[in-house]
Amino acid sequence: MRVVTFNVRGFRDGRERVADVVRGLEPDLLLLQETGRRRALRRFAASVGMSVATDPRSPLRRRVKNAVLVRDGTPFVSSRLTRFPGERRWYPRGALAARIGRPFEVWALSVHLGLVGRERGRQAEVLLETVGSLGAGPIVVGGDLNSTPNMRAPSRVAATLHDAWAVAGAGSGATFPAMAPSARIDYLFVSEGVDVPSIAVDARDPTASDHLPVVAELVLPTA
Repeated sequence: MRVVTFNVRGFRDGRERVADVVRGLEPDLLLLQETGRRRALRRFAASVGMSVATDPRSPLRRRVKNAVLVRDGTPFVSSRLTRFPGERRWYPRGALAARIGRPFEVWALSVHLGLVGRERGRQAEVLLETVGSLGAGPIVVGGDLNSTPNMRAPSRVAATLHDAWAVAGAGSGATFPAMAPSARIDYLFVSEGVDVPSIAVDARDPTASDHLPVVAELVLPTA
């Protein structure tokens, strides 16, 4: 199973540029953050041949704008959004969890943490509570944590889930800023029993967003 996580900055650098990157990576599962307008996201999903689960409508609050996409023909069983408490009015954060059916049978979460260290720590705890509520089965978490591996939020998540880069990555894994990456702030985490044969940062087009995507090959446990 090929999994990609990518903060696409609302497609402000060009939806087709992002689509070209994704087509080249050919993911089975795509976890997006900062997805922008719903219409743009739907058009993007159609252009890359994927189905999309996104945050539910929230007419009285700003959207979290995370999304989970799967290749056409793979069903979504269910999805739900966890909005992190104490969210900032203009920049709400959260985790979108989607249950994916056969042939993968996996929970996938797209997450985006805040910009302030204290709030990221609290958000990481809520993320892990969400993961713990999902029940049995393999889990994949991907997203922009806005913090480097030595900071509290990634360290806390990595104490419960496996940091895929720590398992199979080579080099720094820096993803930001895309034109001259110096910080690893985009992550993939997996639950016990999910193997990570390979993981890499893809730099084929650093103009597609201000983040570079992370792509991993995962082997899910058999039923």
